[in-house]
Amino acid sequence: MNYQSKVWPLEEAKAKFSELVRKAQTEGPQTVTVHGEPVVVVSKVIASKKDVSSLTGADMIKSFRKGRLFEFDLPPRLKHAPSRVFTFDDE
Repeated sequence: MNYQSKVWPLEEAKAKFSELVRKAQTEGPQTVTVHGEPVVVVSKVIASKKDVSSLTGADMIKSFRKGRLFEFDLPPRLKHAPSRVFTFDDE
């Protein structure tokens, strides 16, 4: 399955909504834009109303390990976070 999102200008998405939904189900997420800027992504529901009351943290970690990996850059960590001095007017 191709997870490359197709881009739909809002007017086209409105005019071809049934096609947009079908493609979201079969081809993966579909991005809708307004004035060329992405505003919403339409995608199929993978699991709805699933009972998660019995799941544990270990189950969540297993789920994360099965999922797709996303690459992104994190800002560098500060070695020493700046501290702030608080004063109270009452003292």
